[in-house]
Amino acid sequence: MDSFASLASFTCRDTLVMILRKLGARDLARASCVCKLWRDMASDDAIVRPAFMEPWKLKEIVGKPVSGSFWRENRIWRFAISHKIVRGDSVTSLAKKYSVQVMDVKRLNDMMSDHGIYSRERLLIPIINPNSLINGTCYIELDTYAKGEILVLYPEGKPDKS
Repeated sequence: MDSFASLASFTCRDTLVMILRKLGARDLARASCVCKLWRDMASDDAIVRPAFMEPWKLKEIVGKPVSGSFWRENRIWRFAISHKIVRGDSVTSLAKKYSVQVMDVKRLNDMMSDHGIYSRERLLIPIINPNSLINGTCYIELDTYAKGEILVLYPEGKPDKS
């Protein structure tokens, strides 16, 4: 009798939550197309955030995205390293330092040339090695140069609020 009572308290909603927690971000996006209930549950932050973090082995994602579709694209190009500009930096030297292509740095930062690099406080450097995300904390930011929301990893650990 007790086992039946505990089974009765185990609702269809609970079952759905257990199933959804086992899905990755892409499969959650697909599941959200089934019906309104599934959409509401699959887009719940408690379900979608861990699914997004799991493949990258992130420790934490700080912030809330502006767009609900943010979680649907779980690709490496969503991530960038924030590099604070110091005297002597150039796009070429930064690309070499982080082992990325110069054009990728320029594209992410909406730059046509190296000129004007010192008018910015920072450059975003695309992450190409997923291992650099392991146990990292990323911040969801709406970057004016990147023209969209991006997950930013700070080498210092957190954004400089100066």
